[in-house]
Amino acid sequence: MTQAPAPAAFDVCAVGNAIVDVLAPCDPAFLAAQGLTPGSMQLVDADRSAALYAAMAAGVEASGGSAGNTVAGVGSFGGRAAYIGKVADDQLGGVFTHDIHAVGVHFATPPLADAATGVCMINVTPDGQRTMCTFLGAANQLTVADVDADLIGGSQIVYLEGYLFDPAPARAAFEAAAAAAHAAGRKVAITLSDSFVVHRWRAELLQFIEASADIVLANEAELHALFETEDFDHAAAHLGRIVDIAAVTRGAKGSVVFGDGGAERVEVAACPVDKVVDTTGAGDQYAAGFLLGLARGLSLEDAGKLGSLAAAEVIAHWGPRPMTSLEKLAQDAGLRLTPA
Repeated sequence: MTQAPAPAAFDVCAVGNAIVDVLAPCDPAFLAAQGLTPGSMQLVDADRSAALYAAMAAGVEASGGSAGNTVAGVGSFGGRAAYIGKVADDQLGGVFTHDIHAVGVHFATPPLADAATGVCMINVTPDGQRTMCTFLGAANQLTVADVDADLIGGSQIVYLEGYLFDPAPARAAFEAAAAAAHAAGRKVAITLSDSFVVHRWRAELLQFIEASADIVLANEAELHALFETEDFDHAAAHLGRIVDIAAVTRGAKGSVVFGDGGAERVEVAACPVDKVVDTTGAGDQYAAGFLLGLARGLSLEDAGKLGSLAAAEVIAHWGPRPMTSLEKLAQDAGLRLTPA
């Protein structure tokens, strides 16, 4: 007889790139002058990052990193969240650590000495679209040694950030985290993060998903890149068949959620927003609501509604993390945070 897992100390534990974001407004001409593809994410070195920062308009600094944003959202919903990620023992590393602790997230990964904390330069056009250039710094030096098996085993869902798939040591950390989660009877979720990541590592990502993931989150572009097709229904159905649960976000069209090996399909409407200010963090916050809902045992539809609510909150202001209590917004909207 299979023994039931022990009660979880955390709803979600995320593993990802610990990054501080610098966000600034721009026009399309600035992107063209800098040779940047609108809406893209690219990795840059320290010199390119510094040059771009010098050319950008005045902006704001905010702790970010995709999975870090997600666990901040889980905390805003009143959930119990933990985070594994690498910062340096420098000023920005201190900012990141303070910010994630301030939202109630457990974070105890030792910082690196003689390194720089990762930073992402985000230029936002008037339509809210963000174009990102990321210097990973300490973030991509996460290794298997940083994976706390007890922390992983004490979390209902372990959430892995696709951006961290680039460096081989971090990919090994993914494997270790997934193994520890499954050994403890927990679920493993992964976000594809960016279509450029998918293009670089498509075969390896598919292999990992099929072997180790229970839950996959993606947006429409990432889904098309993963299965090399522009046929949304075909690609979505395929993803739904190879994992237990899949959620695909479609911007203003809402999201499509699959369960039971693709047998269950749920359409979730996007929450209305008066004005889209900055789409940075939209997918991250959708993941926060969706994963918390799953961790709490909600239906796919109710989990998707929490995701849509969180995404709507974050795109209505600058920055990738909630500025209003998501728990209160959910209560005001009549959305449940625990099963009926």
